[in-house]
Amino acid sequence: MKKVLLSGVMAGFVLLAISYLVLFVTIKGFPGLVEEYYNPIFWPGGDRAMLFFAHPFVLAFCLSWFWERSKNQYAGKWWFRGAEMGLVYGVVATLPSMWITFSAISVSLVMVLSWLLYGIVQAIICGLIFARINP
Repeated sequence: MKKVLLSGVMAGFVLLAISYLVLFVTIKGFPGLVEEYYNPIFWPGGDRAMLFFAHPFVLAFCLSWFWERSKNQYAGKWWFRGAEMGLVYGVVATLPSMWITFSAISVSLVMVLSWLLYGIVQAIICGLIFARINP
């Protein structure tokens, strides 16, 4: 249990740092994509805005639990096992969520594809951390 919590905390901080980095890269590199976020549906208001910063930790702890339950299913070197877990999560969870998001909400395909890619990358990063700390 200690390794699950430790790897979840570490992955949460790494994801939080990466999210800030990706924010600045996106603003500089993809200003057209960033303009889509000026839509009022993306601002929940002051009280709920802080929940956004908890997302990396929620994801990291959920994936840490998933890793603990499924780590024996992955074979190979630690980095391959971690990356495979991230890809599995991406296909099983992120892809269907982005499919329904695109079909139900008026957002561009580019935005949804960026979310899909970002979600898979986050899961792979978590998988690598988990495979290293909690083999």
